[in-house]
Amino acid sequence: MRSRSPSIYSADDPLAFAIRPPESETEEQRLVRTALEMEARRNSDLIDEEIRVEREKIRRRKATGEVKLLLLGQAESGKSTLQKQFQLMHAPASLDSERSSWSTVVFLNIVKSIRILLESLEGTAAAPEGGGCRSDAGDPWRHQLANLRLRLSPLVGVEASLASRLSGGGGVAMNGGKGGVFVRRGWQSSVASGPLTAGYPRGHSAWMPGKASVSGPVSLADDPIARMLEASKDDIKELWQHPSVRTLVKKRRLRLDDSAEFFLNNIDRIATVDYLPSTDDIMRARIQTMGIAEHEFEIALGPKAVKWLLYDVGGARGLRHTWIPYFDDANAIIFLAPISAFDQYLDEDTRTNRIDDSLQLFTQICSTSLLKRVHMVLFLNKTDLLKTKLEAGIRVKRYITSFADRSNDYEEVTNYFKAHFAQVHRRSNEAKRVLYIHLTSVVDTKATQQIIVNVRDSIFRGYLKDAALV
Repeated sequence: MRSRSPSIYSADDPLAFAIRPPESETEEQRLVRTALEMEARRNSDLIDEEIRVEREKIRRRKATGEVKLLLLGQAESGKSTLQKQFQLMHAPASLDSERSSWSTVVFLNIVKSIRILLESLEGTAAAPEGGGCRSDAGDPWRHQLANLRLRLSPLVGVEASLASRLSGGGGVAMNGGKGGVFVRRGWQSSVASGPLTAGYPRGHSAWMPGKASVSGPVSLADDPIARMLEASKDDIKELWQHPSVRTLVKKRRLRLDDSAEFFLNNIDRIATVDYLPSTDDIMRARIQTMGIAEHEFEIALGPKAVKWLLYDVGGARGLRHTWIPYFDDANAIIFLAPISAFDQYLDEDTRTNRIDDSLQLFTQICSTSLLKRVHMVLFLNKTDLLKTKLEAGIRVKRYITSFADRSNDYEEVTNYFKAHFAQVHRRSNEAKRVLYIHLTSVVDTKATQQIIVNVRDSIFRGYLKDAALV
């Protein structure tokens, strides 16, 4: 019998004896086998190291008292707004320090809304009571809209400049489907300290003599876009109140952001060079997160403060794979499902209803083995918008056929969605954990902060139990 190279198999091991290589093994087969054995050993060592690191991480987290909270959900579900509510409640000074930088986001939201309005009105002027389109060449509405489009075109033209300003003048990812903007963590500091001309090519009228290199805290009095917005205030109000626009809004023929109506109704307050965003403005300002944003809060637990690590993740389909590394040692998850979106479809897949996507995503979260024992909280969010749609006569069964002939009122609709999400959780609940469900409108600061107190306390109870302190 020819000698063999050392192997992971041992002659004293019955199992090794049973699976030992055949006597007829060729030299080529032996080389392949030993290479595979070495690879298996390397993988085993890596797994052992990962387990060691994981145990050390858990030990350190328990020793330092950290609580890890993930905010999960599809894009535009309200995750970033909820993060801002946590920030307002537990780190208000940090929110105040970045307050001025939110003016750029508010301006971007307004300019984007104006662009969508003008595009929707392109070539048509709807009759105020649904009497069709007025197409005669002498129609005064057409002339009025044409003049408004002409006067507002310079303002619409700065949308890309505002987006670039959010990235400090560098590249910014644009979501082509809706013209949305993705920004990375830390954009606030870029806006607060960057040049006011960020996003403009040199030679543009925004490059003012003596102002080209202005840095430090942004002064809107020196901001050409703020001055342009102020100068366009009356035109914006005229467009927003135009009978054609009111008809499109009433018939829901516009795909405006949730906050568009709020900002356009407050244009007199916002379109000024001394504008400073209110807390309501910050909560409603819409910007999409790219990647993972980590936020730290110190929250009192008896005589000591406990560090909370809150992770706000990007919810677009193409970003969801980045969530998985953050599942490790998570204490709790708040999953946000916007139930007002029953009549909307994904930008990434216009065939998929947003409620269906939320249910599928929640199913994946509930069935993920790493999260089996994680404290689970469900926010059925945007109930304010849901009420508005139901009061306007929008029928749920038109978009969710399984709703069938149930009453189209708020209580029936919310109970229906609550039951479906609870059923998803029950199917993947081997650990018998409790699912805490809340009906929310996270832009409502007073109501949301009371819910945060309840959620925080329930998470603390689970945290103390896991730490064997109670």
